[in-house]
Amino acid sequence: MIVINNFIEYKALEGQMVGFSDWHTISQEQINKFSEATLDDQWIHTNKERSAIESPFKSTIAHGYLLLSLIPYLWKQIAEVRNVKMEINYGIENFKFGHAVTVDSEVKLQATVKSVTDLRGTIKVVVEAKLLIRNEANAAYKGDVIFLYHFYN
Repeated sequence: MIVINNFIEYKALEGQMVGFSDWHTISQEQINKFSEATLDDQWIHTNKERSAIESPFKSTIAHGYLLLSLIPYLWKQIAEVRNVKMEINYGIENFKFGHAVTVDSEVKLQATVKSVTDLRGTIKVVVEAKLLIRNEANAAYKGDVIFLYHFYN
């Protein structure tokens, strides 16, 4: 895990692939809970029997937005940003989904710090997030997440 204490340390990482999270298994329970929370109960996510027959994946698959929602959790396994009085998930850009994630697949985040900008005390960081799937050549997605940080001093 990389530790970042301030703007200067973040800026030094600009342009670098900074690491990988641990593998995370996408369970049917997690898919079902996300479905309940978001009111998205499309059968391809929640109906194992129908998916086994009708889905091209022959299995239920994770919601794309479930996979996106894992970014903060997985990012914190890659980088510990210290000395922060406030952190804001500011935006996502240019995301493309490349491969479905079937139930019980393992995924991990690969993160590259694309840019670090000081906006008069607010630090804007753009991180390229790529979600890898164990034993798959294509990533589940790739795109940019934007964090805003307010460091102490």
